[in-house]
Parts: sequence; structure tokens; C-alpha cells
Amino acid sequence: MSTHPHVVHEPSLPWTEVTQGPRVSYRRKQLGAAAKGQKLGCSLMELPPGKHAFPLHYHLANEEAYYVLSGSGLLRLGDASLPVSAGDYVALPAGASCAHQLVNDGTETLRYLAFSTMVEPDVMVYPDSKKLCVTAGSAPGGDKAARTLYTVLPLAAEVDYWSGEER
Repeated sequence: MSTHPHVVHEPSLPWTEVTQGPRVSYRRKQLGAAAKGQKLGCSLMELPPGKHAFPLHYHLANEEAYYVLSGSGLLRLGDASLPVSAGDYVALPAGASCAHQLVNDGTETLRYLAFSTMVEPDVMVYPDSKKLCVTAGSAPGGDKAARTLYTVLPLAAEVDYWSGEER
């Protein structure tokens, strides 16, 4: 096993487990961060049957990709819903046409690699819940302590450009 800081052995990394409400449940190992990656993120993801990791969303700066290792799922991609299974690679360029969400609709754990460019600032838009998230200082999935801006707002939250600028 390597002792170089840019080489990690996946089995030695801890899982981060997330559960939010009845539909969100996943385990994640942030391989890219552990290997001190800077411009490319990679996470090993596991979704139990009937669960998903993230809401339907798209990025305005970052491109993502999935590579399915085992199991099967349903990929919401733009206006389509597509089955995916082991061996499938999915490119998710930035923009509304590639809004995406991966759901485990199978009977076994869905394991996949999730890749992301680590561009910041970034804006993520969530079409189902009609909200957006703005991050700066650290890309989504990056070091939360390094963030200089992180806010989630309803899409309808809008003020006039000059609002509050009376001085």
C-alpha cells in the first residue's frame, strides 16, 4: 500500500452515512478529497433499494459523471427517465438540459462512482423544489470549512438590483 498523499486505498477510508427523511439514504467515500485532488472530485456511492442521494438538480458551473459499478437504478435526466446498470457511464454537463437524479429502483445496493469538476463558484438549481444553492470558496463536495458563501434560496426570492442601495 502506498504512503504517497495522492494515493488512497479505498477499503481503508471510512464511510459517511447520510439519511434525510424517508427517501434519502446513502453511503459515501470521498476518494478525490482523500487523495487531495483539486480540480476533479470522485466519490464511491452506495444507495440502498428505494433510496436516492440527492434531489433532481443541475449545476451552472460543474460537470458531473456517474459510472455504475453494480446494481441498477433509474436515472432522471432532463425530461427522460432511463434505466442504468453496471457498466453504464453517464455524462452530466452543466445546464438545465442535464438536470439529474439517480434513484435505486432495484432490489440490491446500487454502487457507483460519482465524478465532478471542482469549479467554484457554482450555482445548483433544483427544479422539483424550485430552489437554488450558491457556493463559493470551495466547490460543492469540497471542503465546507473553506466556503466563503453558501446559501439556499427559493427561486422566487428576488429583489430589485438597487434594493438596499439607497446610500
